[in-house]
Amino acid sequence: MLHAVLLIVQVVSGVCIVALVLLQHGQGADAGAGFGAGASGTVFGARGASTALSRATAIFAAIFMLNSVALTYLSTRSHEQPKTILDLAGQAPAAGAKAPAAGAPQGPAGKPASPAQTPPK
Repeated sequence: MLHAVLLIVQVVSGVCIVALVLLQHGQGADAGAGFGAGASGTVFGARGASTALSRATAIFAAIFMLNSVALTYLSTRSHEQPKTILDLAGQAPAAGAKAPAAGAPQGPAGKPASPAQTPPK
């Protein structure tokens, strides 16, 4: 449950960082202001937009980094190792499971064949 919540926070913070970076003006945008191109970008005032957007970007970047560390810690701390088919194939059968007879025909995956699967003699 905690892993899912942290994963959602990670995705949301990543999307917010991308959106905030795209909203900010580049370093070359100030050079065009001398020729009249910077007049349309004064919605937040002379320095207000860059300060607010930069601060929000820094906050979301910090959330993203701390969340990355938390997700890494949770994934490496997992007590239960994932099992694959190859891991299960190497294990001994369960104590209650019967082993097939030596001459019994085998079906798929080592299970005893049903009467319909046995070849005629």
